[in-house]
Amino acid sequence: MRKPASCPARHCEGSSHPLLIASLLVAFLVGVPILGVLSNLLTGTDSGTDATFAHLWATVLPEYILNSFYIAAIVAVLAGAGGVGCAWLVAVFDFPGKRVFEWALVLPLAMPAYVVAYAYTDFLQFAGPVQTALREAFGWHAGDYWFPQIRSVGGAGILFAMVLYPYVYLLARNAFLERSPRMWDAARTLGMGPWRAFIHVSLPLARPAAVAGIALALMETLADYGAVAYFGVPTLTTGIYKSWYAFSDRTAAAQIAAILLIAVTVLMMLEQKSRGRARYYAVGSRTKMQLPMPLRGVHGWSATLFCAVPVLLGFLIPLAILLRLMWREDTVTFGTRYLGWLQNSVLLAGITALIAVIVCILLAYAARVTRSSVQAACNRIVSMGYAVPGAVIAVGILIPLSRFDAWGAEHGLNFILTGSVTALVYAYLVRFLAVSYQSVQAGLVKITPSMDASARILGHGLGAMLMRVHAPLLWRSVLTAGLLVFVDVVKELPATLTVRPFNFDTLAVITHQLASDERLGEAALPAFTIVMIAFVPVIVLARAIAKGSR
Repeated sequence: MRKPASCPARHCEGSSHPLLIASLLVAFLVGVPILGVLSNLLTGTDSGTDATFAHLWATVLPEYILNSFYIAAIVAVLAGAGGVGCAWLVAVFDFPGKRVFEWALVLPLAMPAYVVAYAYTDFLQFAGPVQTALREAFGWHAGDYWFPQIRSVGGAGILFAMVLYPYVYLLARNAFLERSPRMWDAARTLGMGPWRAFIHVSLPLARPAAVAGIALALMETLADYGAVAYFGVPTLTTGIYKSWYAFSDRTAAAQIAAILLIAVTVLMMLEQKSRGRARYYAVGSRTKMQLPMPLRGVHGWSATLFCAVPVLLGFLIPLAILLRLMWREDTVTFGTRYLGWLQNSVLLAGITALIAVIVCILLAYAARVTRSSVQAACNRIVSMGYAVPGAVIAVGILIPLSRFDAWGAEHGLNFILTGSVTALVYAYLVRFLAVSYQSVQAGLVKITPSMDASARILGHGLGAMLMRVHAPLLWRSVLTAGLLVFVDVVKELPATLTVRPFNFDTLAVITHQLASDERLGEAALPAFTIVMIAFVPVIVLARAIAKGSR
């Protein structure tokens, strides 16, 4: 009888296991930017740096912090209420258009916040179609009426809520669907109406999922640069770029980035602390689905309207504005410059997605094989990357790379990593490895360990077991992971602006530059392209989610 080629999992816990060593290297590379940013909190050797940071703290930094807090508060309230409300209606009730809203409510994920900012600014500004129509209808002139300013803290908060509420919707909807029907029946038997049953039964069970969704939305809000920069709203993220470019002080920018990183870390800790020791279990059968309660008449159409508003505001109206801008803009062409931006975006996204999938297969496989606490710690470090804003990662990468380039120049090594495509792909990987890892890990845990044991008995090594046993079962999860990373890279703006090589433009960068120059018509084509690239994976994911719940 042939001896198994690979050891059982319990014998693979040694610190010298090749997969564990590779995981330690990946965790180190992901942790370097974060440590690089935090190290600048204690930097005090340069008096000029201290003076710059002291000046920022005495003048504009409090405004950055307050504006970031106000925007985050608006997003928490609006995205939380909208996401939970839509999730509850879709999961519990049957009303006109429900089958469409099950997947359509996810569509705003395909809209980058900065693209929505450009679209609504054109739509609502003084020379835009809304105010122009009001002046023509009522005979008003400038100064005769008041109109809300979209370029404001409130406007930024509402905008982020419109495009980020799907995070809350997806998690809360799954929580509502997974509840036991017996608990709902018990609440109704005790005389509770649908509203009281929602407050006292459904909402407490869905609370952890809803809070997690709100936390994700807030992290994305704090990480944004394009929308707040275009609105002229100073936040911590815009402060990083001002220090970097206006003051030419990388250390001061890193210190502001450290404040932003601490804010995100505190947010994550508060989300975990809010749950405390509480545990929420859905007892009873999970296979029996709760039959939806029919809503007819006024109640049914009210539910339809409630679900239609976020889809209209977060996706359909911005898309229509982009099409309108493209239609009326004579300079929109599919020339060589556009093809160059498209090629750069697709190549970067494709390379990053491929590397991310390979690395995450390695990490997930290492966790399955080694079952080591060190391996678990490495994977937690990798998962931190998605919570770190792109601007923070960019600063954290450029500082050590610039020092490494200086060291190489001193020793006669002819290479430059700062401002290279390699550095840009590195930044993307640090930022989005977590997205890929979660998808691959979710697919791998569904494969029973008994299949591994059978493969080992047949003499398969780790590589053969991965290719012949796991790969055919993992391809959907791997494809999903690659698509998610691809879309995120195409939409990413802050890290791309800072780390990209000179005169190397992507669709996101050129959209931001054209919009900043108030050339919204020319920015419409690259912005529309970004939305269409993101639309395909989002619609596939949304339809799969809707189909899986039936």
